Amino acid sequence: MTDQLLDHAGRYADAHADRTGVAATPVEGLVILRETAPTLLQYAVSKPLVALVLQGDKRVTMGNATFDFGAGDSLLITTDVPTVSQITTASRALPYYSLVLELDPVIIAGLVGEIGPVPFEADRPVRVDPTEAEVADAALRLLRLLDRPATLAVLGPQLSRELHYWLLSGRHGGAIRALGVTDSHAQRVSRAVAMLRAHYAEAVRVEALAEAAGMSLSAFHVHFRSITSLSPLQFQKQLRLIEARRRMLALGEAISDAAYGVGYESVPQFTREYGRMFGQPPARDVRQARAQMIAAA
Repeated sequence: MTDQLLDHAGRYADAHADRTGVAATPVEGLVILRETAPTLLQYAVSKPLVALVLQGDKRVTMGNATFDFGAGDSLLITTDVPTVSQITTASRALPYYSLVLELDPVIIAGLVGEIGPVPFEADRPVRVDPTEAEVADAALRLLRLLDRPATLAVLGPQLSRELHYWLLSGRHGGAIRALGVTDSHAQRVSRAVAMLRAHYAEAVRVEALAEAAGMSLSAFHVHFRSITSLSPLQFQKQLRLIEARRRMLALGEAISDAAYGVGYESVPQFTREYGRMFGQPPARDVRQARAQMIAAA
């Protein structure tokens, strides 16, 4: 089954991947990643997702925790957390392939309502485990429909729901279930995170975030850090810096334009905080990243 899943995902990604290695699919929230060489460090604040690695190896770091994993493993991210990732094993002969599905809280909430009250956990926002057979089987049946749009339109939603069901029923279930528990701390904090994502370049009052989460200020601070590993202000700062780096690398923006564009009022402050997060000043980091991208092309 794993070989068949790799075959279907690989053929689709080879035919549809864009220049960034992302092959979008007609299924909402589902993409296939393809890389033919080890990558640079990639900084992101991911939405809740599961990634099934089919070939190659990857490393993901969140805070002080580092996860190395490869073919046959699944990476689960259950909340919006800043991560640093890098594909460590990939080649033209044996590309890195992974199937990435954003978790749908509406589907999860419906399934949790049907499954009934069971324990859930939200203390480990990132984890890696072997991919379970039922999950791989559902993913394979879904991929088989990608080139059959009429059939996908009818059966796709059912298979996507089944894939969520097997994730909920397996070893990842306790962590995923927290996303579907009405008014859970995870759901409340997600409302504050959505506000930060939408207004990352603005001055956002912590009191407004706590109000969006429906929590007292003290409880909000505790639960936000417990779920994301960061304070709200640290979270916003990382959002700003990651977006500024993307603008400089992908759009060619000048340092000052990127800094002001993400909400900084001082370029020296931006430069200091950028250096603390990425390990070197923005000009040197961007120059080095571009040189590495040219060398890898």
